[in-house]
Amino acid sequence: MGGKKMVNGNGQGMKQPSIRAAILDFGEVLCLQPDPEIMGQMAKVFGMAPERFLELYIPSRGPYDQGLIRSDEYWMGFARQAGVRANEELVERLRAMDLAMWSRMNAEMIDWTEALHTAGITTALLSNMQHDMAAHARKNFAWLRHFDYQILSCELQLIKPNAMIFERTIETVGVRPQEALFVDDREANVEAAKAVGMRAIQFTSVEQLRNALRKIPFGILPGKAAERN
Repeated sequence: MGGKKMVNGNGQGMKQPSIRAAILDFGEVLCLQPDPEIMGQMAKVFGMAPERFLELYIPSRGPYDQGLIRSDEYWMGFARQAGVRANEELVERLRAMDLAMWSRMNAEMIDWTEALHTAGITTALLSNMQHDMAAHARKNFAWLRHFDYQILSCELQLIKPNAMIFERTIETVGVRPQEALFVDDREANVEAAKAVGMRAIQFTSVEQLRNALRKIPFGILPGKAAERN
């Protein structure tokens, strides 16, 4: 995990700082893509195709993930937008399905988190996550113990890609930005992390992440039981 040589403006070599902290997103990084079967069930509630449901679902999450509205307010508002009447019973069903949809873990990434933590790398979860999911995760996901810090949008009332949430994360983790590795599936979030000086990788698959980490280079790789170079 040694530093990588860079060149300064005078053409002299400088060593890039080693990575001391790994900061990981939750959705579609630590967990798999939303369960298509459950998504289909939720779309059916609103009488729409799953593709149309996703078109409404993704852009509507901001205030909910930011902790500005309650779950019942979010789902009532979503139902109104979809032209469906929602009562308390339906809202509870939707809340439960929403949690289940995001609860399929990426085992290789969970194993990697444990390997990082065990190796002494400071670990942080940085997620746009609403209060329902935060409570569910803390109750049911034992692997959260491998994170030194949990930095959640609903608790800070800030969401990625707002630069402030990355600045707060660096302050919390206690490293310099260039000593932090950030992994997220969304390009906008990765670019925002880079803009504050972090080293960031857009996640598409475990194999792609392995290849990107080799180029840094970084010695603890995901997959194959969190292989070490």
